[in-house]
Amino acid sequence: MKRRSWFACAVLAGVGLSVSLAIAQWDSYDEDFGRRGRGRRGGYGENEYETGRFTSPRDRGGVPTWETDPEFKHDVFTFVRVAYGSWRDGGRYAKWRTDYPDSDLNFSYRLAELTSMKVDPDGKIVRLTDPELFDYPFVYLIEPGEMTLEEDEVVALRRYLLNGGFLMVDDFWGEREWENLYGEMKRVFPDREPQELPLEHEIFHCVYDLQEKPQIPSINHYWSGEKTERWDATEAHYRAIFDDTQRIMVIICHNTDLGDGWEREGLDSGYFREYSEKWAYPLGINIVTYAMTH
Repeated sequence: MKRRSWFACAVLAGVGLSVSLAIAQWDSYDEDFGRRGRGRRGGYGENEYETGRFTSPRDRGGVPTWETDPEFKHDVFTFVRVAYGSWRDGGRYAKWRTDYPDSDLNFSYRLAELTSMKVDPDGKIVRLTDPELFDYPFVYLIEPGEMTLEEDEVVALRRYLLNGGFLMVDDFWGEREWENLYGEMKRVFPDREPQELPLEHEIFHCVYDLQEKPQIPSINHYWSGEKTERWDATEAHYRAIFDDTQRIMVIICHNTDLGDGWEREGLDSGYFREYSEKWAYPLGINIVTYAMTH
């Protein structure tokens, strides 16, 4: 993996940023941009998936943009989403674009707003076989319950992670989807087992001090009064795959949906207060901070 100033990008201005300060900023922002997060889809067709010619989001939906210094374009944090195939659709259109683009745009904005990281306003989509994968230290993969990796993707992901990369897996529910993801990760690391992270692990405390491992439902389940999306998904699990130095290479967020907490922040003030502000953004910031400093 290329050596760049990723660590410098990740140093926070006052790691002890108070939650009260963050809430004050969010209050102001929510009043101005509270109509964001209505589940829009930028969308990509099958041909775009096959060619890998993904472009920036066509519509920011009210999310502000900002400029980054062109002289340091390789020294900004970029939220990178992984595109993959699934068994249900024959490897073409898959669930990898769930919550896109709102979750990626909103999270990038909040990361720039609440930390001193220099952040790309648009983010990026890559396939695991893209050579530029190794230009980015953090990648995000969503809804892997039906994901099937090609053999060259397995090899590329293993190489990426062992060379310092970090993968965040999010938004899949129940035992069937867990078994699918587990099987795919065992292809990547046959000799490594995912381990449940205790609440005491630093990833839950490195910026925001979380007092529980949150379960974040989609906004539709929230509206139905539910905290889970499946009968066999009553408890959120945060599991990790470690390298030989005990660095987390993969964090697996199971039976929870941080992405919806980012995507839907402007749709319902109750959901925003209970899940976006309280859990989804703080934990997301913690995870990125850990990834960028280890």
